[in-house]
Amino acid sequence: MIITKELNGYSAIVKRMGTDKRVLATHVSLFTALFIFWQRDGFVSPFAITRKTVMAFSKIASIATYHKCIRELDEYGYIRYQPSFHPAKGSLIYWPDGLKATGF
Repeated sequence: MIITKELNGYSAIVKRMGTDKRVLATHVSLFTALFIFWQRDGFVSPFAITRKTVMAFSKIASIATYHKCIRELDEYGYIRYQPSFHPAKGSLIYWPDGLKATGF
């Protein structure tokens, strides 16, 4: 079942994040929120997000912290982030193929 594979992949990634000295609790919170949105979209990549909804779900209150964390998740290879810069369109998140089921 795809959900089991995706959850196992998510678990492996979060475990890896725990050993990655660059990753803070805000990164994990944001990544978890993105995983939930990816799950809600049927595990389709890319999927659209809006800053406001992701910030609320991940409990990140600062716009600067949100942008720093999402940019760093992209830099570290956990996601691929494509900002839209358009108020009505959501930014796109690409779940890297290596993360889809097995971790990195």
